[in-house]
Amino acid sequence: MALKDYYQLLEIVPTAPADEVKKAFRLQIARYHPDKVQHLGKEFQGMAADRAAELTEAYRVLSDEGRRTEYDRARAAEADAPTPTPAAPSAETHRSASPGAPTAAAPPPPAAESAAPQGAAYKQERASRDEFVRKATMNRFNQALAAIGGDYTTSQVRGFDVALIPKSKMFSRSKNPKLLGRFVSTVDAEAVADAWKGAAQFGAETEDVCVFLMGTSLAGAGELAKSIAEQRRKQRNLKVTLIPVDARVWDAHMPLDAPDIAKTLIARLKSGT
Repeated sequence: MALKDYYQLLEIVPTAPADEVKKAFRLQIARYHPDKVQHLGKEFQGMAADRAAELTEAYRVLSDEGRRTEYDRARAAEADAPTPTPAAPSAETHRSASPGAPTAAAPPPPAAESAAPQGAAYKQERASRDEFVRKATMNRFNQALAAIGGDYTTSQVRGFDVALIPKSKMFSRSKNPKLLGRFVSTVDAEAVADAWKGAAQFGAETEDVCVFLMGTSLAGAGELAKSIAEQRRKQRNLKVTLIPVDARVWDAHMPLDAPDIAKTLIARLKSGT
């Protein structure tokens, strides 16, 4: 049975020092904490528990110098192990064939088969995990939205997980902005620019639009502030408030002019109520 790649599980290089192993473990395990999946179905809760167990085992091995040395030795030995080749057809096989009958072609050796590229299985696993995290994040976000009131109707905007329009009032116009929510693996300058462009499709030229850009990895606060300021300069005609959100702990880079509903929503997300 092949060894699990604990370094890939924690998303670190094999030469990572002990403090980096610890930091990576804390970052990864936070994504699957029971508090973040308690409102999800049993299937998702089971997936989160399995992943948490794998991460804990990886940390248990890699954080201990002796265990890590043994693991690295076994990992290196597995990588150096020769690939078994199929045995050549026996003489008995040739004798059993009927005289004059065409000889069946031997199956190609494993080396001739189209093997999956190295790391493909890990990429697929990571994609599945990211999709799980996205569903868990948006599930909690939608629950928080539902809890703060029913003054919105759902809509659809390409590229966003959530799109909401404030309900029209009989004698007055709603003061609440339109809301957009998107989950990305990394919230950075590129994600900000793309979300800003998407907000334009949601009527940001005439109405206020508040965008929640959520991810489990965020660029530095300086980079995010710079990219948001750049989008505002480029598209001064758009009424957009963009809020980067760390979906691991629900911390948000909240602008001073953020609408009250955004502040209430983030507070509810952080409290988990």
